[in-house]
Amino acid sequence: MTTMSHEPATVVRRPWWSDARDMWASLAISVMWLVVFATALFGPDFRSVDAAGNSTTIPSALGVSLFALFGTMSAAKYGFGKKTTDN
Repeated sequence: MTTMSHEPATVVRRPWWSDARDMWASLAISVMWLVVFATALFGPDFRSVDAAGNSTTIPSALGVSLFALFGTMSAAKYGFGKKTTDN
């Protein structure tokens, strides 16, 4: 039986940005709120007129901001939460 020496295994390194969870979470949250801002500026309003002629106007950014709030909480919990190392 013969033995052969092997070269040391090369370590494959991933790019730095693939492990930057904080950066990706910050970017996702920023984009969510930029969409809310754009919707507030350019989005239509919800308008309702009843039979008596009373009208109600609600900005559409209100609904978008509700979803952005839940998206922000989710992205922050995952992105800024405790980091685990999987070995």
